[in-house]
Amino acid sequence: MPGGPVPKKKHSRSRRGKRAAHQFLTAPSLVDCPECPAKMRPHHVCATCGYYNGREIVPSEETEVE
Repeated sequence: MPGGPVPKKKHSRSRRGKRAAHQFLTAPSLVDCPECPAKMRPHHVCATCGYYNGREIVPSEETEVE
């Protein structure tokens, strides 16, 4: 009769809860962009305006048209 390993004793609710206490997702922290009203991740380039630390890192489409 083929079979895999089977636990000998049942794990208690407390033991199961202690293990599961670390399995959760954290919401990303967001800050206000100083250049535009959008939210951005700290220490990242703003996805809306392309600015980081007061400088334009990613050129916007508006400047390329001119």
